[in-house]
Amino acid sequence: MPDDDMQSLVVRLRTIEQERDAWRSRCAGLASERDEEREAARRLRGSGSYRLGRGLVRLARDPLRLMRRRGRGPATPRRRTVKRPPQARLYVAIGLDLDRLREFTGTVRRRLLVEPDHRAVILTDNPEFSLLRGSGVILEYLPDRATWERHRPDRPWDVVLSERLSRLFAEHDATDVVFVDPERPPTLPEMLDTTPPGRTSLQQS
Repeated sequence: MPDDDMQSLVVRLRTIEQERDAWRSRCAGLASERDEEREAARRLRGSGSYRLGRGLVRLARDPLRLMRRRGRGPATPRRRTVKRPPQARLYVAIGLDLDRLREFTGTVRRRLLVEPDHRAVILTDNPEFSLLRGSGVILEYLPDRATWERHRPDRPWDVVLSERLSRLFAEHDATDVVFVDPERPPTLPEMLDTTPPGRTSLQQS
């Protein structure tokens, strides 16, 4: 290649490099200006005067909007009330034959119809208790003393009864227990009394 052509090519390359550097410098300057504009816009949006001006513009576009919002007033959250079930009362009806157990269960049901202030849980040792399942009360079963001692003489029946009462008391979240006299179950007027005979309060702290 002749020297003149080589020199021209070198000059051309230098010119292109200079133009490239000029464009790079120009782009860097534009990027810096862009970043400065973004920062200025961010500060402006965060200023109180900007928010005030924006609010005035919205008000000018919709003058009734502010009145509608003020007329509504602050929204008050609605509280959902959870209805808690009544507390349980444990009736220990040990030693009642089927007729007396049926009568006592009916008395308890009528008592709850008159004043449904608790849930009734009846513990019985009558093996025919399943015949009273539809009475509207909760029936729990414990084998009678003779049956228990015949099959499990290694564990005293009184201890089993105490453990069973403690477990039922906790499972049903009972507040008191009533021991029913098998010879004279309480009547409806007696059960409507605030302190019926045979009632033992076991309020927990």
